[in-house]
Amino acid sequence: MSAHTILDNAPIGSLIAWSDGTPRPPARFNKKLAAWRTNNSRGRLIRKQGARGVGNISLSACFTLHEADYGAGGVIAIRVHRTFSLDSGLAFTLVERPAIGSVRVFDRAGAGAELVYLGANEADAREWLTGHGYPHAALQEVAADEAGADVVEGRTAA
Repeated sequence: MSAHTILDNAPIGSLIAWSDGTPRPPARFNKKLAAWRTNNSRGRLIRKQGARGVGNISLSACFTLHEADYGAGGVIAIRVHRTFSLDSGLAFTLVERPAIGSVRVFDRAGAGAELVYLGANEADAREWLTGHGYPHAALQEVAADEAGADVVEGRTAA
C-alpha cells in the first residue's frame, strides 16, 4: 500500500507496518540489522494531518506512527514516533484495525489531536486516564463502520 492509502483508509489506532523491500540481514550483523529496522518496522497510527502551509512553505499531508516506548520502572523516558509524508517510497501494510467498541483516548479534542491510548472499552480508557495527566483528553469509541471497512485500494481485504 502507498502512504496515500494509509492516510485515506486506515482509522486512527490501526497497527501499520512499513518496509523498503530489502531482506532482513542475519542477527549477527548488529549494525546492518539496526539500519534495516529503520526502514522496516511497525507502529500504531496516532495522527493524520492534511496539507498545510506555514508562511511561504507548504507542507504535504502526513501521518504519524507510535513505534516504541523506552523507560524503566513504569516511567517512559523516550517515546519514538515516526512521521511519513505522502511522497514516502516505503510500502505500508495495514496489519490490524482497532477493535469495534474499543475507545481512543486523544490528548485533546480537535483536528490536531494525537492518540495517547487505545482502551479495550470505555471503562478501561477512563481507568487509564485517572493515572495519566491529560486534563483536556477526549474519548472516542471505534464505530463498526470504520473498523469493519475491509475494502482497500478497490478490492476486498482477505
